[in-house]
Amino acid sequence: MSDRSAVLLFIKSPEKGKVKSRLAKAIGEDAALDVYKCLVWHTLENLKAGKYLFRLCFYPPDSGAIIENWLGNTYSSAPQHGRDLGERMKSAFVKAFSDGAEKVLLIGSDIPDLSISLVDNAFNALDTSDAVIGPARDGGYYLIGFNRASFLPDIFHGIAWSTDSVFYQTMKVFEKSDLNVHVLKVLMDVDTFDDLLSLFKIGNVKKPQSSQRRE
Repeated sequence: MSDRSAVLLFIKSPEKGKVKSRLAKAIGEDAALDVYKCLVWHTLENLKAGKYLFRLCFYPPDSGAIIENWLGNTYSSAPQHGRDLGERMKSAFVKAFSDGAEKVLLIGSDIPDLSISLVDNAFNALDTSDAVIGPARDGGYYLIGFNRASFLPDIFHGIAWSTDSVFYQTMKVFEKSDLNVHVLKVLMDVDTFDDLLSLFKIGNVKKPQSSQRRE
């Protein structure tokens, strides 16, 4: 990484039945997969408007060929490694810092309101804070970031992932660490049918054009 500020975008292989499982129960696996793909494209389009290097961190780690067939080979990419989400996020941060980044943000791919201006704000917050976090409406978080000197691996340990207490538990770890944390505004992610209905009302995610698809 030549840039000193980097964004890590966490994505999953676009395989039916393996993404958006809660949403799939309401709209079916095919439709849920299409929603997931649109959200990833939407996030990528936003990130391309920024001046930061970003890396696709994909899961499972053996899905590199599927990811390249879907999104092409123009993006920096790397597999996620670890036994759970926490280990995979920690590993991605360690890799980014070891590659030379001084500020790193890790974000999810299912946040329709995640704009490049918010990413800019998150990086700017790291000028005066040790860490930055963006709480999601469902009790998780959509973004977390650190400076190299303030990186806290313990933030990913002992968290009940995929529950509505992820943000609360994470903030408790921050409090014990004595780090100065900047909290961003709450945003919605898209995991349930109600989330999808809210997204339709917002109307800010467009289906990618056929010329954009690499499938």
